[in-house]
Amino acid sequence: QVQLVESGGGLVQAGGSLTLSCEASGIIFSLYRMGWYRQAPGRQREFVADIKIAGVTYTDSVKGRFTISVDNVKKTVYLQMDRLRPDDTAVYYCNARRERGPQNYWGQGTQVTVSS
Repeated sequence: QVQLVESGGGLVQAGGSLTLSCEASGIIFSLYRMGWYRQAPGRQREFVADIKIAGVTYTDSVKGRFTISVDNVKKTVYLQMDRLRPDDTAVYYCNARRERGPQNYWGQGTQVTVSS
């Protein structure tokens, strides 16, 4: 059974920092591209960042502020978020997508709220 369990969300003031974690189980971690997406109220889910063998990718709005990383031993992907802004407020979802295959899994989401 595949599980992606996120943690680390919360309420923070603008300019502050949070670190999200996502621990994976039930998958061969090294075969998957791990990523983060977010969904703000009334908006579609959007890509934030991902990390794979070829490297890391960020959406433009978070470049220079967010950092994605993985711990292959702990099977955990992290999203360090610095200089947070109110428009970063959203539910953040962890994603695991197999590099060569159809498997695609989502976590349950964790709320991040940035107050102005």
